[in-house]
Amino acid sequence: MKILRIILAVIMVPINLFNFIFGGYAYPAVSREGGYLFCHFVGNGPGQERIHFAISSDGYNFKPLNNNEPVILQTKGKQCVRDPYILKGEDGNYYIIGTDMKCEEGWTSNHALVTWKSADLVNWTDETIIDIRDFGGKFANTNRAWAPQAIWDAQKQAYMVYWANSTVENDVAAMYYAYTTDFKTMTEPQLLYERPGIQTIDGDITYNEENGYYYLYFKHDEDQTIAYVRSKSLTGPYEEPPVVVSLSPHGVEGSSMYKITGTDSWIMIMDEYSMENFFMQQTTDMENFRPVHPDSYGFKGVRPRHGSVVAISDEDYDRLVEAFGISG
Repeated sequence: MKILRIILAVIMVPINLFNFIFGGYAYPAVSREGGYLFCHFVGNGPGQERIHFAISSDGYNFKPLNNNEPVILQTKGKQCVRDPYILKGEDGNYYIIGTDMKCEEGWTSNHALVTWKSADLVNWTDETIIDIRDFGGKFANTNRAWAPQAIWDAQKQAYMVYWANSTVENDVAAMYYAYTTDFKTMTEPQLLYERPGIQTIDGDITYNEENGYYYLYFKHDEDQTIAYVRSKSLTGPYEEPPVVVSLSPHGVEGSSMYKITGTDSWIMIMDEYSMENFFMQQTTDMENFRPVHPDSYGFKGVRPRHGSVVAISDEDYDRLVEAFGISG
């Protein structure tokens, strides 16, 4: 895979240099090691709300594993999962956390999150349903618990899980957070960020080591774009007003940031839901983005919906290909 990466980099240089100079596009960064795993679902049907994997050696071009069939079949809760987020834990294990939801039951029909754990990215265990209604009080009538993600909080020595939550009484989603050490139990949820009267969903937090800010990206519902607010503290408060950063000409949601290994470049992918496509843009400072040229990235055969990307090792890459096979 390392030889292939070098060959691809050499081939892409003249094409991308031309785009960079004359087209206003981002120059694709050359990944220095390992690969990338895209964890996502593929549609709104019950058979499509499943965990799917796609893989990449450069962080830009992804191909489906397992012939784009599910790699995990949920057995608990709604038995359907959306918006999966994958991360590598401090203990060396990988974790997936997603929305426990079957959309054919309605868009205000779910109240739980679902998690899995794996040591090798192939075998997934510890399926757990975390029901937000179990916290009682103002969460007793939760009707949305959407798009959970997690980030390690070194000060707390725990993972901060955050998601969009609404209730029957207040059907305008805001971002909430709770802490976990095992992705099976969580502390009582606390408010992270809200915009009264405006749905605020699909949060994605990235830390900028250069300036010490946490950037909370989310769907800016007023114009169907992606915006950010930032804070020096992971749990806020986050500065106002939101700053729109998405460059797609179409409505987008479900953004996710990941770093190109060994570089200072970060990629934001987002779901162009009306186009059944994904859009990719790039930044080095979390605030100023340039689009990646459409010829420089792709999701061939993937049919992606809202998901996330995690960097993996060469050994992980080879193990996944051997277990599931790569398509395209």
